[in-house]
Amino acid sequence: MLNKNVHTFIGCDADFQDAEIVLFGAPFDGTTSFRPGTRFGPSAIRNESFGIETYSPYQDKDLSEIRVCDAGDVDLPFGNTEKVLKIIEKTADEILSARKIPVMLGGEHLITLASVSAALKKYPDLHIIHFDAHTDLRDEYIGERLSHSTVMRRIWEKVGDGRIYQFGIRSGERHEFEFAKEHTVLHRFSLNGFDEAVEKLKGKPVYFSLDLDILDPSIFCGTGTPEAGGITFSELLDAVLCLNKLDIVACDINELSPVYDQSGVSTAAACKIVREILLTLKGE
Repeated sequence: MLNKNVHTFIGCDADFQDAEIVLFGAPFDGTTSFRPGTRFGPSAIRNESFGIETYSPYQDKDLSEIRVCDAGDVDLPFGNTEKVLKIIEKTADEILSARKIPVMLGGEHLITLASVSAALKKYPDLHIIHFDAHTDLRDEYIGERLSHSTVMRRIWEKVGDGRIYQFGIRSGERHEFEFAKEHTVLHRFSLNGFDEAVEKLKGKPVYFSLDLDILDPSIFCGTGTPEAGGITFSELLDAVLCLNKLDIVACDINELSPVYDQSGVSTAAACKIVREILLTLKGE
């Protein structure tokens, strides 16, 4: 007898009610400012995940040992950014209300605003760890306040000063860096300071947002806004492995645009990072 074809990330086939973690895709790139295509990221990550193992030799853990439900992609309309954000927020709300950890696959970075908004309802003391090449602190982009280049500014308006920790930042307008000096904790170019941030944030609810373009484009060219001078895969992996010291209540992995890397290497890197993040979420 033929079995139904279930399109999931490898090892993430638990039922929702039994799951500890719920993975879902938000295939949206409606405000992408340069090269579109991140809407295809979640599907590509699921497809290519079967090129890796469920077992992590880095953590000596296996996805089969935790309960992850891959809930698939959220249906998102074209041409209505505010409605998209409401749908994503409602999805994250449902997962959080069921006492599970939402892990969102993007999609462009604006989707983080919706997921953070949901997490804030349950965790008013939420802190944000933001890995990215870009500041994302513009107040508007070409007259639009909702953009992947304004997402951290919109989140700052919700959480206030000193609760957004930014790492790997190497691109932005001058006024964004000046804004960060007053309102966020921004580390330029690298992950220097990350260990100290982890120690400071222990015991606090933390949202982790990973824009994969933090990686150098020689490693990860499959993104809409590649920025030379990024970190290595090993540096990113080492940082991800430290997340098990924190109370990560929700997270996202975004900005894979697979069409710009026909070799598939960027997607393979994304798959491995997703696996390692999932395995860190249950703590040490």
